[in-house]
Amino acid sequence: MIDVKVEISNLFKIFGPNPNGIMGLVKNGISKHDLLDQHGHVLGLRDININVPAHRIQVIMGLSGSGKSTLIRHINRLIEPTSGEIIIDGEDVLAMSQLQLREFRRSKISMVFQNFGLLPHRTVAQNVAYGLIIQGIKGVEAIERSQQWTERVGLAGFENHYPAQLSGGMRQRVGLARAMATDAEILLMDEAFSALDPLIRTDMQDVLLRLQEELHKTIIFITHDLDEALRIGDQIAILRDGAVIQVGDSQEIIMNPADDYIADFTKDINRSRVIEVRSIMDNAADASGPELKSTMPIEDALQILINATNNTGVVVDDNGKIVGKVDLDRAVSAIARPDKELQEGLRYK
Repeated sequence: MIDVKVEISNLFKIFGPNPNGIMGLVKNGISKHDLLDQHGHVLGLRDININVPAHRIQVIMGLSGSGKSTLIRHINRLIEPTSGEIIIDGEDVLAMSQLQLREFRRSKISMVFQNFGLLPHRTVAQNVAYGLIIQGIKGVEAIERSQQWTERVGLAGFENHYPAQLSGGMRQRVGLARAMATDAEILLMDEAFSALDPLIRTDMQDVLLRLQEELHKTIIFITHDLDEALRIGDQIAILRDGAVIQVGDSQEIIMNPADDYIADFTKDINRSRVIEVRSIMDNAADASGPELKSTMPIEDALQILINATNNTGVVVDDNGKIVGKVDLDRAVSAIARPDKELQEGLRYK
């Protein structure tokens, strides 16, 4: 059973002078455009329901204006909702007093921003230690923990540099180190890598995934980039006009798009690198051939299937148990951009 860390239920956000008075129209389905055009209010979020699994990376993605940044700012109450619930470890964040909320932000949750959010007059070491000082940790312990995290993100030797002396990728490493140094259970990342060049962005994704493999934080990661979402997300929620359109893992999003919007969103990805053999396998009652890990990308499986007898392999789970089979024809068909009929024929198992 999946351990849920953050429960977001029936969350609405309407910006404007009378959000509660407009709520009825929103619940009855008025469009975002009509709400603004006819009533002068902006729909931020409409009935958001997401369970964020503990110790996993939850990606929230969508185009500009979809509500993803608005959503993440509700989790630490930088934005107050019009209505709804946010429960973290059984505690209602929206019911917290200002004192409780201050302590919650200090100890349980950290945030990494797109524009780095570093203090320009402080060195790398001082920026990394900033959250520790807010927690009341000072002296030798703060220095040692700051140094540890500076090294962990690959910035050893830059401790006494100022943000203006660093590249964009290095500044984002400082932001990540500052967030990690507080040892918060939940990490909020709002378009954290979006401002970086592609190669640096990939490098930062690698840094995050390596740290997550060791630390098992609950990470809520905002992005507008599907490739980034598919690469790092254990679970992905796609928003449009303030509403959740689909929630699932990478295989569910690609193989079972909820509607034409999602299908169009995903049509240009490199399917061979994203789709795993578990998503296209058949039953294995009489299977034989080389073993393929269930989570193996098709790109890797093709190299094995080409040289296999009858071009067929057996799919095994993490325990080595046979759970299915895949042949070369099916693997090749899966990596082509599918029309609707083929998409239906390759349903996620």
